[in-house]
Amino acid sequence: MRTASRPLNLLDLDLAGCESLLTGLGFKAFHGRNLFKWLHKHGVSEFDAMTDLPKALRTVLREQVAIRVPQVLQSHPSADGTIKWVLELDDGQRVETVFIPEGKRRTLCVSSQVGCALECAFCATAQQGFNRNLSVGEIIGQVWQAARQLGVAPTNVVMMGMGEPLANFEAAVTAMNIMQDDLAYMLAKQRVTLSTSGIVPNIYRLREVSEVSLAVSLHAPTDALRDELMPINRKYPLAELIPACKHYVAGDTRRKVTWEYVMLDGINDSLAHAKQLIRLLEGVPSKVNLIPFNPFSGSAFGTSPPERVEAFRARLARSGIFTMTRKTRGDEIAAACGQLVGRVEDRTGRRERLRVTLDTQREARCSP
Repeated sequence: MRTASRPLNLLDLDLAGCESLLTGLGFKAFHGRNLFKWLHKHGVSEFDAMTDLPKALRTVLREQVAIRVPQVLQSHPSADGTIKWVLELDDGQRVETVFIPEGKRRTLCVSSQVGCALECAFCATAQQGFNRNLSVGEIIGQVWQAARQLGVAPTNVVMMGMGEPLANFEAAVTAMNIMQDDLAYMLAKQRVTLSTSGIVPNIYRLREVSEVSLAVSLHAPTDALRDELMPINRKYPLAELIPACKHYVAGDTRRKVTWEYVMLDGINDSLAHAKQLIRLLEGVPSKVNLIPFNPFSGSAFGTSPPERVEAFRARLARSGIFTMTRKTRGDEIAAACGQLVGRVEDRTGRRERLRVTLDTQREARCSP
């Protein structure tokens, strides 16, 4: 909410919002388009630099609104070119954003929440607990800041950072629309990917308002195992999740659902699991990404041996499912999949419950 001490953040507005704001101030809609272009295509944060806006408008903007972006607190470059930025928000919370270069592709992994409330067992972010959703400006501000740091905009954005994007639906969708706008970052719909743990109703909602690529954190081929790894499955089991994902890509033979599958040693990585996964995905246009588990402090899981990962991949490929093993990037700077933590003022008690559980496990191991 806008107050005298907290003016409206222009990064919270899409193109239509900028046009509406300026017409409401007595100016023309095209001034709103120019403002939006200055903000995103040019990455300008000073009103006086917006030279094609009338001076009177620039004066009004300085007095009534603001341009607030997450600030780069730390920058951690990796030997493979990956960069992790720790970004500080206005309230002191911190999120992490990761840049992953590969050839001409410049992929940015963006966060949607401060922490995460879904408590997936193998994810470091989940162990931090949850504080709040990010605003539109805090989501798109990560793209804005990355373009400024790199001197060039990303070619791809994946909503795979901290948090569950579909639990922050409106802000995530608006931010993704800005990413695709021709006056902003000009990303094609297939170059923006939203990754979800499986909030089924919002997968259907997303189909109605967006055509971005869909990735789903699956990680298990059965309800029994997925219940253990991902508590969200108890609310939205596979019998509901799979049809929702199939519906999302229906009607376009070029589209596939990307299934993310973290390979956990001795947990979900056997050939029997591969066969169950093949049966589960039958009839769904699919691509499977096998992800080597990236360890973090306090984790009880291990990384599957490379030969077991390859056997799993080969079995899926023989069934006709396009399957690839994701190359681990940025693990030495804790920027790899499942390692992002930021700084979260936990409102859920998750971190304290985890500490008690780990203490109990340690005591049990030490008992005679």
